[in-house]
Amino acid sequence: MSLTRLVSWLVPIGVMVMVAGTACGQNYPSRVVRIVTTEPGTSTDVAARLIAQGLTGSLGQPVIVENRGIMAIETVAKAPPDGHSLVFYTSPLWLTPFMRDNTPWDPVRDFAPITLVLNSPYVLVAHPSLPVNSLRELIALAKARPGELNYGSSSAGSANHLAAELFKSMAGVNIVRVPYKGAGPALSAMLAGQVQLMFAGPGAVAPHVKTGRLKALAVTTAQPSALAPGLPTVAASGLPGFEASSLAGIFAPAKTPALLVTRLNQEIVRIIRRADVKERLFDFGTEGIGNSPEEFAATIKSEMAAMGKLIKDVGIRAE
Repeated sequence: MSLTRLVSWLVPIGVMVMVAGTACGQNYPSRVVRIVTTEPGTSTDVAARLIAQGLTGSLGQPVIVENRGIMAIETVAKAPPDGHSLVFYTSPLWLTPFMRDNTPWDPVRDFAPITLVLNSPYVLVAHPSLPVNSLRELIALAKARPGELNYGSSSAGSANHLAAELFKSMAGVNIVRVPYKGAGPALSAMLAGQVQLMFAGPGAVAPHVKTGRLKALAVTTAQPSALAPGLPTVAASGLPGFEASSLAGIFAPAKTPALLVTRLNQEIVRIIRRADVKERLFDFGTEGIGNSPEEFAATIKSEMAAMGKLIKDVGIRAE
């Protein structure tokens, strides 16, 4: 085929694709849009409902939230790529394949990132009975008493579990994990003196730190956080480069048209950056972000590289 004939053949196809994509964007949404997410009552669930409310007004169709737990991921991975099914989830979406064989989804192959919505740091807290008042003192005590200290965490591979294992790895200490079914039960056990340490959400521990029932040692963000005012970072307290948090973002099924991804990104970012929404999220101990699909994809790639290596090195398997 000559170059002239090839160009004359390709140009109409390109025009048809552009027209089809434009038509698809103009007709969207044509029915109810659903955001499938985690369990009710979490900060992710709260953010999902704020976003759904905002999108309902701007898209002209009802946007509903479905709570399906871990099944949310597989549900949307198999959904038609037409922008009517979105998944809003945390790190299990992109890290579970490192911890479980034959995971029924692939975080890169099956999803189109839309935007990072939440960044939730952790505060490293200690029970008052533990004779430490800083991260450096904790590291020194843990090295002097290997295997004697313990920490509470939620399920294997959860963000607070990974934060603790990253701390252990970077500090070179042996601290025993005590698993619980969730962050709430782990925190209750710590308040009762059953565990000594925990990486917990700033909103959950703030009241207990104020009353002296817990001691806050450091926050896990790279820079000091307004969510934990006055608290030094782990990185600045003896472990340079340490950073860990719980991330949550919105994805569409793979092969969703770029026009729809762009439109959804613009609409969702606009909602997240509203002052009233950011304030509501702040009250839940999390920071509203809102970035581009490309930036979100880069964040996921970086998380998969760093935490994937940690998961493999430690030998973490999904429970």
